[in-house]
Amino acid sequence: MEKTLIKSERNIALDIFRGLTICFMIIVNTSGNGDTTYWPLKHADWNGFTPTDLIFPSFLFAVGTSLAFVLTKWRTMRQSEVLIKIIKRTFIIFIIGFLMYWFPFFRLDNQLHIIAAPLSNTRIMGVLQRIALCYGISAVLIYFLGLRKTLGIALLILPLYWALLWFFGTDGAQYTKAGNAVLRLDVWALGTKHLYTGEGFPFDPEGILSTIPALFNVMAGYFVGTFLQKKNLQLKGLAYMTILGVGMILIAALWNEILPVNKKLWTSSFALLTVGLDFVIISLIVYVTDILKFRKGIGFFLTVGKNPLLIYLMSELGVTVLWMIHIGDVPLFRWLYTHIFAYAGSYFGAFLFAIWWMLTCWLLGYILDKKKIYIKI
Repeated sequence: MEKTLIKSERNIALDIFRGLTICFMIIVNTSGNGDTTYWPLKHADWNGFTPTDLIFPSFLFAVGTSLAFVLTKWRTMRQSEVLIKIIKRTFIIFIIGFLMYWFPFFRLDNQLHIIAAPLSNTRIMGVLQRIALCYGISAVLIYFLGLRKTLGIALLILPLYWALLWFFGTDGAQYTKAGNAVLRLDVWALGTKHLYTGEGFPFDPEGILSTIPALFNVMAGYFVGTFLQKKNLQLKGLAYMTILGVGMILIAALWNEILPVNKKLWTSSFALLTVGLDFVIISLIVYVTDILKFRKGIGFFLTVGKNPLLIYLMSELGVTVLWMIHIGDVPLFRWLYTHIFAYAGSYFGAFLFAIWWMLTCWLLGYILDKKKIYIKI
């Protein structure tokens, strides 16, 4: 006889998924030394895929699953109240993301003198900004259109974005670093001074245009969240979800032959691949925690999953502070790696640094959890 899943326990599985995603996100974002980072903890340079490339899509997927659980509450509220709530949350998350890149609102020059950080050079788009836009757009569509129509839009998004990349990119160079439509729109709309420069030239991997396919990840997460709420959901349902995920992975692999899997462009094949992987992962987590009732060690990820956005924000701001504080003329971030972690080896030391910082951020989450403080941005 098949076991039926209990709704409250499915919330635990989703918290584990969020916590796991945030922990991994902090680890890959805070290697002690970027030049000696293990390859699975680095993004693909351009086309291709590494485990690190799955992290941000998984966070958006988790945003979608959360929407499925708040929609019931929204149905009891006035339409105007729901819209105000969505717009307010979208605005707050976007502004926090923008201020995070501007923080601490000053810089140090080569002589370590404090100089103002001009707003005119601050990155506009980014991780939290994309989360905000994807949340706001998806929430409005889901609230007004419902599950079936939203899924229809989600499926249309992928070929639509493919067409936009093809027709508005540079002829013959649509999927290259310099000729893609994402860069062209961002330069036109935002200017080069407001773009991310970590690629060695102004290009934002969280650009305006590439936000469109990222909606697919949120909408797919909403579908899964709705699916997991079914009172009669059984082991067979998890098997169907896993098969669907594997199917998407296979289609993405075939699509990759003509539309490369590319996280920085968030190509349609990339969106499909990451959703397929998340289907498999969330099915596995639900199976282990709710069917097999294996709960050992899950408290670690639950701690982070209850305050995901706050812990991510603190991890990013904390790293900025570590780079701003100097011991002599060496940033504290670099000093800690060189004088402590590097003794374990250049690669392993860089990895240990990232683990240390993740655990430091986890401790913040643990303290908040013990005090029953949950920040809902």
